[in-house]
Amino acid sequence: MTRIREATNLDREDIREVHLRAFPENERQRVSTLAIDLLSEETSPETISLLAETDGKIVGHIAFSPVTADNHGEWVGYILAPLGVMPGHQKRGIGSELIESGMEWLTEKSVDVLFVYGDPKYYGRFGFTVDVARAYTPPYNLKYPFGWQAIVLNKTGAIQANAKISCVAALRDPGLW
Repeated sequence: MTRIREATNLDREDIREVHLRAFPENERQRVSTLAIDLLSEETSPETISLLAETDGKIVGHIAFSPVTADNHGEWVGYILAPLGVMPGHQKRGIGSELIESGMEWLTEKSVDVLFVYGDPKYYGRFGFTVDVARAYTPPYNLKYPFGWQAIVLNKTGAIQANAKISCVAALRDPGLW
């Protein structure tokens, strides 16, 4: 049985290990550093970091951090990054549980839009689309533009006009994009 809980600074090494093992060699250091930086970065609204535990061991991690859209002060957005699951626990629904738990939390907090930069086949299962994301310019030029996706969580908060997205300091590394 998998248990989802909020991460704390005491979980830093476990989070680092998840991402070091979940990502390919050319990405693992950058992604694990991102995950740790997001855990300790002070943001407003707050960044949420969730863990998946199985048999008392941390086997997955996900972070959701706030983003802003230029000229849209009342609008609240977040981005999902990173998501990692230990190799021996992948393809068991743990990543899905982490995403769904985070989306529930964000919906309860009246977040308008959630973004992700990742595989459309995977994230499309949760309702992310490139169509929603088209209204928003990502913070940096994307290596894979088809991976920029979003989902509207609060129907009254969707932006129809083009808006430039800005992210928290930990995500301001063009190499992540």
